[in-house]
Amino acid sequence: MKYRLFASLVFGLVLAGICTLFISTTPAVAPSKPNIVFIIADDLGWGDLSSYGATDLKTPHIDSLLRAGLRFTHFYANSPVCSPSRAALLSGQWPERVGVPGVIRDVASDSWGYLAPDKLLPSYLQQAGYHTALVGKWHLGLETPNTPNERGFQEFYGFLGDMMDDYYTKRRNNHNFMRHNRQIIDPPGHATDVFTDGAVTYLNSRRGNAKPFFLYLAYNAPHNPLQPPAEWLEQVKKREPAIDPTRAKLVALIEHMDANIGRLLATLKKNRQLENTLIVFTSDNGGWGPGKANNGPHRSFKGTMYEGGILIPAGVAWAGHIQPGRVSNEPLQLSDWMPTFLEITGQKITTTIDGKSFLTVLNTNLSNDPSSVFRQRPLFFIRREGTDAFKGLTTQAVRLGDWKLLQANPFSPYELYNLKDDPKETTNLAGQEKAKANELTLLLMNQIQESGSVPWQKGK
Repeated sequence: MKYRLFASLVFGLVLAGICTLFISTTPAVAPSKPNIVFIIADDLGWGDLSSYGATDLKTPHIDSLLRAGLRFTHFYANSPVCSPSRAALLSGQWPERVGVPGVIRDVASDSWGYLAPDKLLPSYLQQAGYHTALVGKWHLGLETPNTPNERGFQEFYGFLGDMMDDYYTKRRNNHNFMRHNRQIIDPPGHATDVFTDGAVTYLNSRRGNAKPFFLYLAYNAPHNPLQPPAEWLEQVKKREPAIDPTRAKLVALIEHMDANIGRLLATLKKNRQLENTLIVFTSDNGGWGPGKANNGPHRSFKGTMYEGGILIPAGVAWAGHIQPGRVSNEPLQLSDWMPTFLEITGQKITTTIDGKSFLTVLNTNLSNDPSSVFRQRPLFFIRREGTDAFKGLTTQAVRLGDWKLLQANPFSPYELYNLKDDPKETTNLAGQEKAKANELTLLLMNQIQESGSVPWQKGK
């Protein structure tokens, strides 16, 4: 009930303009560098926010955050599945170059990655004077040396594994992967509430501290199982009586997450931390088809190399630094966040980086500029998997300018699309535009060669 009342209050404020959560306040102690709060949802489709066109759900808190800064329309995950995208985000590298071309699982015979010992974002930020924390889903390793506390996070409160079989018991294959640092824990309640409680506790612990912090808040929602709290599902059914039953569960799970993000933003404001905090919201890949996700006008869903599998909602707010209400269509990728944060914090990169800082995009309007450096570089995508459709092999894709080359599965021929003329990827031009197909094929072949030396299995 308290979430519902809070959501209703802030939604009314949003209708009147920018949410008052982002009105300037004076921080209690202003760090010389911005705090960074990075919020990532799990399997949230491109079109599953009201700010991205959804009409059957309400996400006032996320919408207010995106409206308070810069919203992206062409932000990409590095993979259509979880682990590779998270590896790219935290390493700044193509996921296969950091040992994670596929999903890391607790079943060794069906695990397709092993995180390389490269330096990750939280370690860089520690060097810059930050305190670092992960609350929520890790999904990059279940044991030493690839646990969060060993990879740069000073504080960890969350879930080591991939998906939860139940949002309340928080188990995977009958294993408890919930940890507070290295200690096994079993907190009661819905995982989305539990993770928000952990994030709020962390923010309160940093109140009044001049040392800047990096909080990586990684929700499991709205990944399946579609298990929202009963009162949230009832609320959606009452408001949308004709909604598909499966879709109703997904909408309720997203709205419940949105309300929890509202709690997080309210805590930042109450603690007078909001003024000097850069806040990102995004997803790790496209929405899940069986869950009736909405990926907007884009083709297909999570797991595929079509736009619906890899385009993600994304936005960033930073009071006094990013002009509110802006929209960018620059083609960017999760691996670009790390070099951007390092440029903001004045850190020199000492490891291989494939991502590119887009601080210029945050500061200026580069949209629709065909000469933009971000439109002239190739973007690569990968997924290794062990299902019958993959048999341990990979599907890959590359985008260069308006052109995109992809495989639907490892055994199918390459498909070529012009995203400018055919954004829904309806017309395969591989047979007609052979020179362009060959150009992009050579790029992919070179990518495969350069990445082949990186082990992606333990002990290899």
